[in-house]
Amino acid sequence: MTEDNTGIVFEYIDYPLIPIKLYSESRETPYIDALLDSGGDFIVIPLPIARYLQLKLVKAGSVDTAGGTTELYKASVTMLIGDKEQGITYNNLEIHVSTRSDIPVLLGRYPIFEDHEIVFKKHKKQLILYPIK
Repeated sequence: MTEDNTGIVFEYIDYPLIPIKLYSESRETPYIDALLDSGGDFIVIPLPIARYLQLKLVKAGSVDTAGGTTELYKASVTMLIGDKEQGITYNNLEIHVSTRSDIPVLLGRYPIFEDHEIVFKKHKKQLILYPIK
């Protein structure tokens, strides 16, 4: 991760993966590669990560996905994108938790796409987030 003028540059090899850390009141994850998902509405994490973080889950319903139907829960976390020096922190961020354990962490359009102009430079192996001011 580096800075490109006012943007944060991430390495982009085969998929648009961004390193994140999730924090609950009592625990934090190591860095996780999260998939930037322009087809998703919100952030979704698999249930094992929510259990590790000991999140308080509130039932949000079920949803049909490409892999089948899954139950969703809501929870709140703090999320760090990138590192602490150049990264972006979201406090008290509402996320969704899927009962499926075979999915990656998905970074949907809210809030990432609303807060950043996202530039894919696959030929340069770069994904850049420019904050919208």
